[in-house]
Amino acid sequence: MSLPPRVSPSSLRSSRWFGPDDLRSFGHRSRMMQLGYSEADFMGRPIIGILNTWSDLNSCHGHFPERVKDVKRGVLQAGGLPMEMPSLSVDESFTKPTSMLYRNMLAMEVEEMIRSHPLDGVVLMGGCDKTTPGLVMGAITAGVPMIFLPAGPMLRGHYAGKILGSGSDAWKYWDERRAGNITDEEWLGIQGGIARSVGTCMTMGTASTMTSLTEAMGLSLPGASSIPAADSGHQRMGADCGRRIVDMVWEGLTPDQIITPAAVQNAAIVAMATGCSTNAVVHLIAMARRAGIDLTLDDLDALGRNTPMICNVRPSGKDYLMEDFFYAGGLRALMAQLADKLDLSALTVTGQTLGEGIAGAEVYNDDVIRPLSNPVYAEGSLAVLRGNLCPDGAVIKPAACDPKYWVHEGPAMVFDSYPQMKAAVDDENLDVTPDHVMVLRNAGPLGGPGFPEWGMLPIPKALIKQGHRDMLRISDARMSGTSYGACVLHVAPESFVGGPLALLKNGDTVRLDLPNRRLDMLVDEAELIRRRDAWTPPEPRYTRGYGFLFQTHVTQADKGCDFDFLQQSFGRAADEPDIF
Repeated sequence: MSLPPRVSPSSLRSSRWFGPDDLRSFGHRSRMMQLGYSEADFMGRPIIGILNTWSDLNSCHGHFPERVKDVKRGVLQAGGLPMEMPSLSVDESFTKPTSMLYRNMLAMEVEEMIRSHPLDGVVLMGGCDKTTPGLVMGAITAGVPMIFLPAGPMLRGHYAGKILGSGSDAWKYWDERRAGNITDEEWLGIQGGIARSVGTCMTMGTASTMTSLTEAMGLSLPGASSIPAADSGHQRMGADCGRRIVDMVWEGLTPDQIITPAAVQNAAIVAMATGCSTNAVVHLIAMARRAGIDLTLDDLDALGRNTPMICNVRPSGKDYLMEDFFYAGGLRALMAQLADKLDLSALTVTGQTLGEGIAGAEVYNDDVIRPLSNPVYAEGSLAVLRGNLCPDGAVIKPAACDPKYWVHEGPAMVFDSYPQMKAAVDDENLDVTPDHVMVLRNAGPLGGPGFPEWGMLPIPKALIKQGHRDMLRISDARMSGTSYGACVLHVAPESFVGGPLALLKNGDTVRLDLPNRRLDMLVDEAELIRRRDAWTPPEPRYTRGYGFLFQTHVTQADKGCDFDFLQQSFGRAADEPDIF
């Protein structure tokens, strides 16, 4: 794909603010001089916004105050002027009820921040789960040259000679604690050892999934998503991003040239091969639709059937974490293994093709990054289900659950709220068997509210005591990317808006047939009609504020949970009418 001619200094977007000889531009120039800059600093050179999602409560981004200095160094070296712009942090660990509620707020903020300021290009600094899609979605719509700098995964966790993985081992040892198999002292040791450096979760959770997919889509420099946050290579990558974004501005290399159907398909194939988080479905669909590409659940399922999972990293893999993935060659090496399945002609932020970006990549540990002939799992990491419980689709992660549940039939145990479910699973006398199908509803985009990560329903204590560690669970919620188990998620339409899950009753037989991609309740159609007629819509969660905006305009899980008025709105900021 050929690039447009180089942009002239007078054609820079920032020249609209600073170039004209009029009173308004006089004001802009004088305020820049108030900040200590001379005209030589900002006239005729690219002004680069560095959108930084750091906060004191975001441990994943704890290194960003230092890393932004590296980005600025690169921008200055390349002849640009860096301007740090604080952005909504939406950290995963502390944001209630869920950071997913605010992904679209971040996307809106990014779009409007770019649109309303004299920025010629942007470096997006993110990584914690919702920051990657939120930043990218907003930047896609704004349309200026952009490059994404991933936060990078944290180092491996350690306790008592054991390697710990964030999320996955928290669930594992929590069940052992509930079963009485570990002491309080051991529990506290795990608590202190599971997250021992800055950076995102070091499993192939949502954070590493989304940074990997963003790189596979061509929006990051080659290898950027694999570097651990604490590695000095991450500092160098920050400066590389700063230098490259200046060149992208001069080249006029905008997101619409990079995010093509081929690029989106590359990202989806990489998702399947990595053992990705189920959250990838919602975010990748939303990102694609922002670029005018109608990616569907069926597209993802078709790619999953033909893409083996070759990344042996927890939670879908067994033994390794993201640090091991980096040492084994990282995402470049994994994509090199997939070369015959990818469109190597897709353009990336380097100005070169994906094929050129992965040329020469090697695998240094073929148990971490497997060859196609020896996959961790024969198909991709996600499967999409249809049936009378989920006519618009649901998602499951087959490689992360016990194969005995791939075909399963059992009585439903239905919970209408998370507190109700939590009280029940802690009851040691709960009348439950391993064949039961646990169901949590009213936990979707509107019901949660915000689509919380409640989908990995805790195994009832009564079963934990008997030695059981998995059972079939169904929810219209999401699941943390670090989680595992026989969990059916993203049931659409959600129960809160009257989806079929709202009609399920305790004792109804539920059948999962994974090979045939089916999820059904074995209830007579006439009975379902009677239940539908008797169903009463719940009261809305919000009456004001952002929550009201969210519930009024958010789409369902199968459409990416973006706002309906933002999807497929592709005007470029540079083409917006002058607001002066």
